[in-house]
Amino acid sequence: MAHITLSLDEETYGIVKKHPEINWSEIARRSIKKETTRINGIVKGKDFFDNLPEETKNGIKEISKFPKSSWKKYYKGMKEKEWNRAKLSIRAY
Repeated sequence: MAHITLSLDEETYGIVKKHPEINWSEIARRSIKKETTRINGIVKGKDFFDNLPEETKNGIKEISKFPKSSWKKYYKGMKEKEWNRAKLSIRAY
């Protein structure tokens, strides 16, 4: 694997140093991969899935356990929940 050096401003560096439990190299790797994918305009299914938030990945894994006949019902319920969430956030403004 190739190596690169990043320069950070003092404020960002201070935050990074306060959180050694976070794998900053992995975050940088994912961000660079995401940006290079965007530049190339090509997204592979696995790369797309890998870049999703954990909550979304877990939801997809749960859905895949359902029989296909249940997917439509599940999707309709999720769509309704998302619509309700969106309406609430609009009201907040």
